[in-house]
Amino acid sequence: MADSFDVIVIGGGPGGYVAAIRAAQLGLRTAVVERAHLGGICLNWGCIPTKALLRSAEVYHNMVHAEAYGLSAKEVSFDLAKVVARSRGVSKRLNGGVGFLLKKNKVTVIDGEARLTAPGKITVAKDGKPVGDFAAGHIIVATGARPRVLPGLEPDRKLVWTYFEAMVPETMPKSLLVVGSGAIGIEFASFFRTLGAAVTVVEVLPQILPVEDEEIAAFARKQFEKQGMKILSGAKVLGLKKGTDSVTATIEDAKGAKSELTVDRVIAAVGVVGNIENIGLEALGVATEKGCIKIDGFGRTNVPGIYAIGDVAGPPMLAHKAEHEGVICVEAIAGLKPHPMTKDEIPGCTYCQPQIASVGLTEARAKAAGRAVKVGRFPFTGNGKAIALGEEQGLVKTVFDAATGQLLGAHLVGAEVTELIQGFVVAMGLETTEQELMHTVFPHPTLSEMMHESVLDAYGRAIHI
Repeated sequence: MADSFDVIVIGGGPGGYVAAIRAAQLGLRTAVVERAHLGGICLNWGCIPTKALLRSAEVYHNMVHAEAYGLSAKEVSFDLAKVVARSRGVSKRLNGGVGFLLKKNKVTVIDGEARLTAPGKITVAKDGKPVGDFAAGHIIVATGARPRVLPGLEPDRKLVWTYFEAMVPETMPKSLLVVGSGAIGIEFASFFRTLGAAVTVVEVLPQILPVEDEEIAAFARKQFEKQGMKILSGAKVLGLKKGTDSVTATIEDAKGAKSELTVDRVIAAVGVVGNIENIGLEALGVATEKGCIKIDGFGRTNVPGIYAIGDVAGPPMLAHKAEHEGVICVEAIAGLKPHPMTKDEIPGCTYCQPQIASVGLTEARAKAAGRAVKVGRFPFTGNGKAIALGEEQGLVKTVFDAATGQLLGAHLVGAEVTELIQGFVVAMGLETTEQELMHTVFPHPTLSEMMHESVLDAYGRAIHI
């Protein structure tokens, strides 16, 4: 007889463990099946450890430039092994925290790999050995995603890396090729460049950071290039030739000219693909599209009782989207009538130097949708706090509907913008207009004042520019 639950979540990543905890809070008997590490890719090999690495790089950068702050730091260096060890330690600490939270909420954790066998039923195995059969009226698939592999760019874990290997380098490469300029690629490019590597980024599209506002991406690119990063957009890597301890890439630029570049290591950062294989979706007839499970705004698939959340359910592939999606899914199961996911209100953040953060429509997308817009901009150079911090390179951009004053989007580049963006996210969620934002009092001196000034600028009322 199969062990029975109200809800079984397949996958213990951000979406999965949050969904499980919320289900338990609502009085549902809940289990999580996890094949590797609680916290998933985000906590163990993604969001959290990369931020720890980037923090080490940021501190190193500030020490190298101590003189600019009237300070002295001589013979500044870094120990790569200790930088990596700190990052892994942060992940280990949080992994244990997730386990504690699940235990506290009386969620059963099943160690192994799950497979759907029938509606409402799964079987779990560990290292090829059966663990048991389990049943639930509601099964949530939260199996996440893995790095996308393109022909000719297959990782070998030694010379050609995915983000897994890039997070735990044994030695510091002197030169590096990053293929792809999305958030993952740019974060690693920023980390290794800050620590001294010669970094080249190749992006097949004309714009780096393709999901960002064109103006913000162009500003960021200029800053990256000032730091010594070489960026080739509208270009593609045709192939890789591996040596003993180096890789030679054949690159075709936007004009069709071919060249060769030899580097110590290559990072393939060309996106991710959902983990939809070998979990029984086909046998149950669960619909998929472009490598992800098709769902509605509440996580429901086309098969009653089967749900999906997070990366496996499609873009945007972000941990906070997965978490919120999990809560919505479970609350709908419990009959609480939650609001469906509004994807245009999900913020995106890239933790490079300078940071990038955005929410809502870009200026181009708003215009393409037929909206007449008012656009405001405010540079970091006009903000006292930014100048005091020595961080005067940045921009805050806001996009409003010209007819209604609705905030359609906000796009930021510069110091700490990943913390600032939530103010605009809240404003959009509350359907705040330009009038309400203009009448809000922002504290001085803060970076947040630039958010206010950007709104004012959209309506010809900016004070400090």
